[in-house]
Amino acid sequence: MLESADSFPELYKSFSWDIPTHYNIGVDVCDRWAEKDPERIAIIDIDPSGNRADYSFQQLKVLSNRLANALRKRGVGIHDDTADRVGVLLPQCVETAVSHIALFKLGVISIPLFTLFAQDALLHRLSDSGAKVVITNAEGLKKLQSIREQLPSLKLILCIDDVNESTEGVEYFYRICDQESDVFSPLLTRSDDPALLIYTSGTTGNPKGALHAHRVLLGHLPGVEISHNFLPLPDDRFWTPADWAWIGGLLDVLMPSLHHGIAVVAYRFPKFDAESAVILMRNLSVRNAFLPPTVLKMMMSLPESTFKGLALRSIGSGGETLGAELLEWGRRVFKLTINEFYGQTECNMIVSSCSALEPATAGYMGRPVPGHNVKIINPETGLVLEHGNEGAIAVESPNPVMFLRYWNNPEATAEKYVSSGKVRWLLTGDRGAMDESGKIHFVGRDDDVISSAGYRIGPSEIENCLVSHEAVQLAGVVGKPDSLRGSVVLAFVTLNEGFNASEQLSSELGEWVKLRLAAHEYPREIRFIDNMPMTTTGKIIRATLRQWAQSDHQEN
Repeated sequence: MLESADSFPELYKSFSWDIPTHYNIGVDVCDRWAEKDPERIAIIDIDPSGNRADYSFQQLKVLSNRLANALRKRGVGIHDDTADRVGVLLPQCVETAVSHIALFKLGVISIPLFTLFAQDALLHRLSDSGAKVVITNAEGLKKLQSIREQLPSLKLILCIDDVNESTEGVEYFYRICDQESDVFSPLLTRSDDPALLIYTSGTTGNPKGALHAHRVLLGHLPGVEISHNFLPLPDDRFWTPADWAWIGGLLDVLMPSLHHGIAVVAYRFPKFDAESAVILMRNLSVRNAFLPPTVLKMMMSLPESTFKGLALRSIGSGGETLGAELLEWGRRVFKLTINEFYGQTECNMIVSSCSALEPATAGYMGRPVPGHNVKIINPETGLVLEHGNEGAIAVESPNPVMFLRYWNNPEATAEKYVSSGKVRWLLTGDRGAMDESGKIHFVGRDDDVISSAGYRIGPSEIENCLVSHEAVQLAGVVGKPDSLRGSVVLAFVTLNEGFNASEQLSSELGEWVKLRLAAHEYPREIRFIDNMPMTTTGKIIRATLRQWAQSDHQEN
């Protein structure tokens, strides 16, 4: 836990890492609490029908021990110094937590998989990783059966729903667990031993598998604690609509909460509904939430009276930058300041704001989190740039939260780093600038920044400005090729209910941006679309928008 401090710089200066030689995530988040406070509630599981079941840390220990014994009996473990890989294709539910905990205690590598993945997405991840087992439900089983013949390494599928076990290589999760002992001796893993293989969102090209060590959870803790105003406090209770298959759900919410003995609400909407999410948080007295910017923008369309009666004391948000309008709206409806944080699958929770220490600054995503040396550098030379200069956002290596490597991709791993003298930097692939106080302004992805008539324009600020208009639900901004300016700003916009696309609205939105940002930043073209292309983590796929813009340019 972070020590209390009077200021962010003081907190940063006083922090130091204490990473033990041996550490196991499963033992830390489950067995430690089962011994200390066995009846303490760990998971509040809400099924699709709304039924609630509370699971204690002792129950998590028993279930995960039984699963670990069952998997070990079926040959899952470490062979020739190589840990088996096991996929977890499940929504937010108690079995997801149990599966990851059991795999950590076995010393093997768990692969979080999103339930909305189609066959091709699953095929790539399971084939690339050489997964030996997948734990899933009936819906996931159908997808896996359709690609089973293309996965020679996949020997076993465990299904949490009752299944016809006459199918070769498929077993019922609870039947095999019920046959096992409650006692299991976790493997004594080193903190640097591999534990998780999380595939990147893949907005361009095939997703890459980022391999993380057990220490990755410890590396997340300072960022999680500071972005939730010094988590934990008495009666804290966590929920996120983000799936636990993503680093934002698994390592920003589920595992840090269990580490701190905080109850986690397990419920993910089959189709997200902003009003139902607010009702869920109110009914379950959620105190802490990770709400991605897309979710917050969808909530902005609700009447402000919807948010009365919430028990929230902290909201963290990351993935896209927050604008002044969104921050101010959050203060009104939630009665708190949303803390923005920043990271990526390979190196997460490295920058954050903390309203408990200082006011948020619109346009800045916060300061480097204690324990992380984050700088703006020249990506070619590795040299740190002067304050105010735009460059690559980079993190000094080694770092407990940093990935070990890309799976089966040493070339991509090497490209992720640049050295200057004795300092080795991990390049995030994002661009930003740091002011004299140490706060970082996010500009955009390397390939998202728009070059127009000599100006370098970041899309996020324009998107946030557009979303502050009452008609706009989502906005995605890219550069469209232009013979005169090189590129011009093109905005793709989806509208809120009650608003219709028109030339008049397009002109109004252009003026809206011009008056609030700058004349060179306003979108010279606005295109209204019904569905914004999004990654499964809720980020706008600007690569798709750029393809659309490029196609239009070629046609014209």
